[in-house]
Amino acid sequence: MTVQASELVLDDVAFHYDGGGQGTRPVLEGISLSLSAGEFVVAIGRSGCGKTTLLNLAAGFLSPTRGRVLLNGSPVDGPGKGRAVVFQEDALFPWLSARENVAFALRLRGTGAAERARRADRLLAQVGLDGAGDKPIWALSGGMRQRVGLARALAAEPAFLLMDEPLGALDAMTRERMQELLLRVWSASGTGAFLITHGVEEALFLATRIIVMEPGMGGGPGRIVRDNRFDFGRRVLAGESPRAVKSGADFIAARERLLDQVFARETS
Repeated sequence: MTVQASELVLDDVAFHYDGGGQGTRPVLEGISLSLSAGEFVVAIGRSGCGKTTLLNLAAGFLSPTRGRVLLNGSPVDGPGKGRAVVFQEDALFPWLSARENVAFALRLRGTGAAERARRADRLLAQVGLDGAGDKPIWALSGGMRQRVGLARALAAEPAFLLMDEPLGALDAMTRERMQELLLRVWSASGTGAFLITHGVEEALFLATRIIVMEPGMGGGPGRIVRDNRFDFGRRVLAGESPRAVKSGADFIAARERLLDQVFARETS
């Protein structure tokens, strides 16, 4: 799939939850972030810093209280073409087969049945599920279900893939395998990726950029406090062993620096 150069921009964004009679509660303030196709941006930070709210603003599920969200210069006013979301819970349709789940977006676009099946099978093969198109969702493991969810998101041919802890519910071994698969699928798709995770090593392994978020003093609104660039994932894509990369002294040192950034205020 060839994706044209695209840019997703959050421009001085704030978001306040309406607390009804209790007034409003600021969740994010002063957020400016630009994501380009071909980047893999990961957001990490302590609970309560607004990571999921940030993703929901980028997806168009929420509208900013102040500021703008732009896709290729046009305002984002809701979910739509150009962005696909993968959640921690796979949200698959249990009454459909793996192939039918992947092909759902194509069906909505009016793609013919034969072409839907062909493209769905190609995407399933891309995520390591070649030949699994007829399997019912209930017969799939957690890791396999997340692969179907990833293939379904890619079927919409998005410029940006937005992911909220998609590997968080998996066991440790499956999660490591899925990290490698996600890295290779992202590289092959040409999309821009935005991922939320609590895993520092996962962030380092996948990201071309890691933004560190923290809540304000006294539980105030979240903000971005660091924007780091890394190349560990690109090294794996270039042929280095994932285990060698993760056990390298430079990876371990980067992990410790990143942990210091995440917990800086707690220890100050």
